[in-house]
Amino acid sequence: MQNHWEHFEHGADIGVRGVGRTKAAAFEQAALALTAVITDPQCVAAVETVQIHCEAPDDELLLADWLNALVYEMAVRRMLFGRFQVELDGTHLNAQVAGEPASVQRHHPAVEVKGATYTALRVAPIEGGWLAQTVVDV
Repeated sequence: MQNHWEHFEHGADIGVRGVGRTKAAAFEQAALALTAVITDPQCVAAVETVQIHCEAPDDELLLADWLNALVYEMAVRRMLFGRFQVELDGTHLNAQVAGEPASVQRHHPAVEVKGATYTALRVAPIEGGWLAQTVVDV
């Protein structure tokens, strides 16, 4: 199985889905899908790194918390992130994310993501790996 991300339609909002060989890889791919709602993740240079820590009672809430922590960091730091390294320990997530200050001229942002929702929220094993998905409010 190849790690990958994709979007899926959901009303006026956008679904983000990460698929990975491991649960952590699926969380990383979901984060890439989140960035891809805004801009091409490959256009985001890894200039600065930020540490993110989350904890939740289960995998689904941990995914929502993770994506919402990214949205928060993007908003307060006025940055976009394109590289994600996630480590999971039970219901604890530690991540190092890399990105750069957002630039309208460089990144051509499509929309602003307001946050991850609990709609279509799912973290589950699938054949050959893991799925992590939810809908983000734009």
